[in-house]
Amino acid sequence: MSILKNFKPFNFNEGVPYVSVTKNGITFNKSVTMKLDYPEHVLLLIDEETQRIAVQSCTKETPSAVPFYKGKAKTNVLSVRWNGRDLLNTIQSLMGWNLSKCGYRIEGALLKEDQAMLFDLKSASEFK
Repeated sequence: MSILKNFKPFNFNEGVPYVSVTKNGITFNKSVTMKLDYPEHVLLLIDEETQRIAVQSCTKETPSAVPFYKGKAKTNVLSVRWNGRDLLNTIQSLMGWNLSKCGYRIEGALLKEDQAMLFDLKSASEFK
């Protein structure tokens, strides 16, 4: 039995997962999609008290499920973008941001057991 039995290769193509919030929409980079294992549907969860959001893999039958990754070839993974004005207004209001002046980038943390990616909006970096 090899000492390397439980090792898995590291995928350098994934990169750091993050979400960008701009006046044009919310974009999850390809790393989010890859680390969540290409979910077709997710729940968007918002914790207003701690100013965090999460996307959690689910089935399309799950109440409040929304389409996420639309079955494109896994080799051509692109980012996922949501343009919902209500969602943008909700996040802008929650954080006191003015998205018409700048956008924000928030790195994500994978929660493997929950099949989710967590984003702490308080750790956002501004960009123009």
